[in-house]
Amino acid sequence: MTPLEVVAAALGVTAVWLTVRQNMLCWPVGLLMVLLYAWFFFDAHLYSLVLLHGVFATMQLYGWWQWHQGADDSGQRPVSDISRRETLVGLIAALLIGMALGLVMQRFTEAVHPWPDALLTAFSLLAQLWMALKRWQCWLLWIVVDVLYVGFFALQDYWLTAALYGVFTALAVLGLREWRSARPPAA
Repeated sequence: MTPLEVVAAALGVTAVWLTVRQNMLCWPVGLLMVLLYAWFFFDAHLYSLVLLHGVFATMQLYGWWQWHQGADDSGQRPVSDISRRETLVGLIAALLIGMALGLVMQRFTEAVHPWPDALLTAFSLLAQLWMALKRWQCWLLWIVVDVLYVGFFALQDYWLTAALYGVFTALAVLGLREWRSARPPAA
């Protein structure tokens, strides 16, 4: 466990907690967290995770912008549903992107675990996109991804990061409950 990992983990918990609470500060705190984790994963030779956190940095800015742009009279973007078609297209796209990224990482890098790293990366990006659009279903996908990340990091003896993803899983369950109840009533 390094000081970098400790600081990044603390910022990660804070960012997700702020997201669950629908607090706009989740985006700048999350931006700092993903930049620190990109550095951590680069040192660990988990290059798909470096790419993921680089894209997450962009997604943090996008989410911040989306939440500002979609704000209603209360100053917040409302939580919404995602259609079945959008869900299916998103999941298929994440699978295809994950497989392509896994192949690239296996062939062209010394990535430690190219396939699970790449697939978890792709599905994390989809969950992050749905979060930026404030779709409550993002939390369902985060629960699955975070549970898988707990095992992924535990297998590599990154215990603090595995524990962090355990906390993320618990926060995702809370986020699912909070965001589903925050949806506007069906018309």
